Amino acid sequence: MKLFILYQTDIWKNKASRVCFGIFDSRKKAVDSAKYNGLYGSCAEVVIEEVTLNLLEEN
Repeated sequence: MKLFILYQTDIWKNKASRVCFGIFDSRKKAVDSAKYNGLYGSCAEVVIEEVTLNLLEEN
């Protein structure tokens, strides 16, 4: 299962400046939420990170 984590960060996209705004089950919902909450701006960027849930890898 894929999940999408929505972050707002500075224009340089540093990991130290990230603020988590939510976890979504689709990229479209994450983008819609970012637009609705006004996370895009001249001094801010939005990062949507895709992660896989319940992934088991055997060596």
